[in-house]
Amino acid sequence: MKCGRRWGKTLYASSIICKRVAGSATRPAETWGFFAPDYKTLSETYREIADTLRPIALSASKIEGVIRTKTSGRVDFWTLNNPRAGRSRRYHGVVIDEAAFTGDDMPDLFNKAIRPTLVDFQGCALALSTPNGKDPDNWFYQICEGAAGEWAVYTAPTWQNPLIAQSEIDLLRANSHPDVFRQEFEAEFVDWSGAAFFSVENMLVDGQPVDVTWRTDQIFAVVDTASKDGEQHDGTGVVYFARSKYAGHPLVILDWDVIQIEASLLIEWVPQIADRIEALARETNAREGAVGIWIEDKDSGIALLQSGRRRGLPVEPIAGQLTSLGKEGRAIAVSGYVYKGDVKLSRHAFDKTTEYRKQSRNHLLDQVCGFRMGQQRRDHRKDLLDCFTYGIAIALGNNDGY
Repeated sequence: MKCGRRWGKTLYASSIICKRVAGSATRPAETWGFFAPDYKTLSETYREIADTLRPIALSASKIEGVIRTKTSGRVDFWTLNNPRAGRSRRYHGVVIDEAAFTGDDMPDLFNKAIRPTLVDFQGCALALSTPNGKDPDNWFYQICEGAAGEWAVYTAPTWQNPLIAQSEIDLLRANSHPDVFRQEFEAEFVDWSGAAFFSVENMLVDGQPVDVTWRTDQIFAVVDTASKDGEQHDGTGVVYFARSKYAGHPLVILDWDVIQIEASLLIEWVPQIADRIEALARETNAREGAVGIWIEDKDSGIALLQSGRRRGLPVEPIAGQLTSLGKEGRAIAVSGYVYKGDVKLSRHAFDKTTEYRKQSRNHLLDQVCGFRMGQQRRDHRKDLLDCFTYGIAIALGNNDGY
């Protein structure tokens, strides 16, 4: 099932599982397996199925990942990061949720661990997902395009869900990057290789950067830290944002910087960032002032967060849902905000140049507008790109970046 977001894929699969494990007067209760890429996806579906089956449940254990019914039915729940998922079991049917977001080992995992569970009962398999790029190595792409054989494919865009208002679809179409809409809502496989996501024209007004003449609401910074120093590694970047709720543009990039220093010296850099957001809050007369510095909670960022808290600085960890999306996932997630003009460049940020890695240029524009999907060159600089996408998601999106 290749369907757009909010079509109801997981709900549909859950309803099938509940009916089959409950059984009926004409069909004995069955045993099913539910597989998902990660525990978060798994736990949400477990809760929904457990709630539905509660009147006939004999036992239910979230820790063991098993629900048994009084009718002798059973559901097993597995995460796909377990290479032995499903082994020694036999199922009448299996559901593989978010199948496009499984790991590179999914073809082997399905053929060696999951497919054999269906042999005893000549069972069925249901794989469902929104597409995740046109990638010949992606298992979901393979089975949808016929490379894996024996799979029937059902495709449905988001608007086939009768509970989704057409006005919402029209709004999504108008505010989304065209290729993002094709993938996320039309359920098409999109070739992202070499696709440019962020156009500088979308971040200007009539070809010019903006002057922040209105009263802003919040000033904040996002820091992306390097785990190591050296030419082959990312540097450490910071981007300063102004969030406006009532006037002007929703999000403006006020300033940025990128450096390459040893992690031990970064601790002394964070207080300077705190001073800078306070100064920008005064300059823009921000109603809520400087609201914080967001830092990745990993590598050297952990030390920065700990040091900042000890000093009483307004440091915050970036939500794990955002960091887990990956660079390309975040680019897709926030592209709509840039495309519809919610993110602008201040004159200072647009005109600024610095020397970094022996090159003098506007590194923010170079990294953001030069980013291409599917072209992960070894020397590709992404420190400021990460700050850019994190900042947009934090200010304008939810924890998933949408």
